[in-house]
Amino acid sequence: MSTGAALILAQQAELDLVEVSPKAEPPVVKIVDFGKLQYEKEKQLRKSKALSKKAGGGEIKGLRLSMKISDHDIMVRVKAGQKFLDHGHKVKIEVRMHGREKAHPELARVVIERFIKLLEREITLEQPIKRLGSAFSALISVKKQ
Repeated sequence: MSTGAALILAQQAELDLVEVSPKAEPPVVKIVDFGKLQYEKEKQLRKSKALSKKAGGGEIKGLRLSMKISDHDIMVRVKAGQKFLDHGHKVKIEVRMHGREKAHPELARVVIERFIKLLEREITLEQPIKRLGSAFSALISVKKQ
């Protein structure tokens, strides 16, 4: 069908002529309500975004530790970390170094490793322990079955 004839049909139906496949020979078009088509695409995009957020492991929760953290305080952070992991979130562990603590960066790595051991669960290191300026960080999540 010619383009002119298709346009006339679309105008009679009070709809829009939308090009579906412009690279085809001849180009493929559809007579549809363009506003409704856009709404449906947007609705599908929102739905897929919501599903990917649920299935993708949620968001990243952060826990900040210090070099001189006490046993009780680290256990409080471990409980919080376990709760985050139970809800399917990823956990970013961060140790900030202040002043003279920067002279012993290996101690920050030890604090993060100790925290991970105290979690008592199968986890995956999504981002290994690395130094970013005056802080060390690692990203962990629950190991998939």
